[in-house]
Amino acid sequence: MRVPLLVLVLTIAAPVAAMAGPASDAVKFFYTQGRFVGDPDYRDRFVEPVKKLFDQNDAALASSDGVPCIDSDPALDAQDFDDGELARTLKLAEALNGDRAEVTATFSLFPGEQDASREMVWSLKNVDGKWKVADIASRTNGWKLSELECFAGDATE
Repeated sequence: MRVPLLVLVLTIAAPVAAMAGPASDAVKFFYTQGRFVGDPDYRDRFVEPVKKLFDQNDAALASSDGVPCIDSDPALDAQDFDDGELARTLKLAEALNGDRAEVTATFSLFPGEQDASREMVWSLKNVDGKWKVADIASRTNGWKLSELECFAGDATE
């Protein structure tokens, strides 16, 4: 009787984490078929504060003297990668907390390269039954998408 009770206690006390689930599916979307996080076609997959950053970046790109803040793919923390290596090494770990989730994506950009490993943390919020991205952070290089700043130049003057 003690073993089943211990198993029950450990199961209840363990944090909610899984290798896959609905929040992970929302993140995996950006790691398949060369999808770029900043593409305007995917804006409905984001919420504040990142959605505001994308608007600022768009304004900066449209301005003659603007300075965009997104110059590489935030999902990859890089500009270049090997499709096969990314697909082969991608692992997603999901932790849920009510209507919020954190999905950690680990992967390699290129086979056999020392600095090719990445660890990205995606913060998501459940909005009307759909997981939407609120932020992306790189544990590898120590930045957070919501903390970047864009200068829109004449578009905001």
